[in-house]
Amino acid sequence: MRSLPRRIAIELDGVLAPAVSEADQPGHTENFWETLSENEPNAVSRLAGIAADRRWEVIFLTRRTPSAGDIVQVQSQRWLEAKGFTLPCVYVTPGSRGRIAAALHLDLVIDASPDNCVSVVTESDARAILVWPGDRSSLSPDARRPEISITKSFGECLDALSAVDVPSPQDAGVFAWVRRLFGLRQARQA
Repeated sequence: MRSLPRRIAIELDGVLAPAVSEADQPGHTENFWETLSENEPNAVSRLAGIAADRRWEVIFLTRRTPSAGDIVQVQSQRWLEAKGFTLPCVYVTPGSRGRIAAALHLDLVIDASPDNCVSVVTESDARAILVWPGDRSSLSPDARRPEISITKSFGECLDALSAVDVPSPQDAGVFAWVRRLFGLRQARQA
């Protein structure tokens, strides 16, 4: 049996692709957003496979600034497709991740920004996973609240989420622990 779809939003920059600073000046480079590498090799194609298998509904979020060439949304879609995620849904917005999560009835938002994660858990019913390779003690107390799970990498995040969606009787204790860790509801059965 498969679980019903989970509605998941994933921030592109800092999670799947490197975060770009103003000093990088993407505005002057033709289709700049298509030139980025992945933070973790094959993370996008791995996500695509797991999302298809688990029937996750995925939307990619970004607040990228315009660059020369095509619009940010199209560049981001082409980047995701080139990395292995077909037909990606990309939403470009500088707005609150919490309001987006509430409006789209998301279950989970994965982000590299502590502020975005706090916004998600305070402005919506969604949970948040913060991808934070640094020292957790450097995070504000708000970012370390129980509704926000913290992983060192996107790969670690995918490992845990994959385990949550495929319970088996012999591993029930492990999956229950992962569900509690990430604050996720048990997968509904079709």
